[in-house]
Amino acid sequence: MELPLQITFHNMERTPEMEAIVRSRAEKMDKYADHIMSCRVVVDTPHRRHRRGNHYQVRIDLKLAGSEIVCNREPPEHSQDEDIAVALRDAFDSARRQMEDYVRLRRGFVKTHQQVPHARVIKLFPVDGYGVIATSDGREVYFRRRNVLNDGFDLLEIGSEVAFSQEEGAQNLQASTVTLLRR
Repeated sequence: MELPLQITFHNMERTPEMEAIVRSRAEKMDKYADHIMSCRVVVDTPHRRHRRGNHYQVRIDLKLAGSEIVCNREPPEHSQDEDIAVALRDAFDSARRQMEDYVRLRRGFVKTHQQVPHARVIKLFPVDGYGVIATSDGREVYFRRRNVLNDGFDLLEIGSEVAFSQEEGAQNLQASTVTLLRR
């Protein structure tokens, strides 16, 4: 980190043990991303006088080159945050995941989903249990009853819009799965 770590304890006593946990976890953040400019951690007990124990709120602000990551773990959502070590662990794990996503995005390693091809049913032979779909580029793809998901073969009609995945068949293109898009 370029700037020193800032640790603030609010509505609670600062102890060397808690500060050591925060410092240890903050130092580990350096291995997930280069050029962390600053890290600020605020540990708070917003409601100090509960019958069954206090809940801890942890906020982590990380400033990176070109971005800021903020992780805020609040007590009402996380009832197990009665232990400060658990609250700190969860908050730093959340910040780490956000930082890993940020690094992947900057490096261009973002997973893209492959577009599922769409087609329309142009021929249907219910007695024989097969049909043919036409893709937008004019190809014809053969499919069988067993390739239609969710037992949807009987719901198909000429003109039905479907999504499909294909494979090379014995004679031509064949759909390995067909999904009815609109009923």
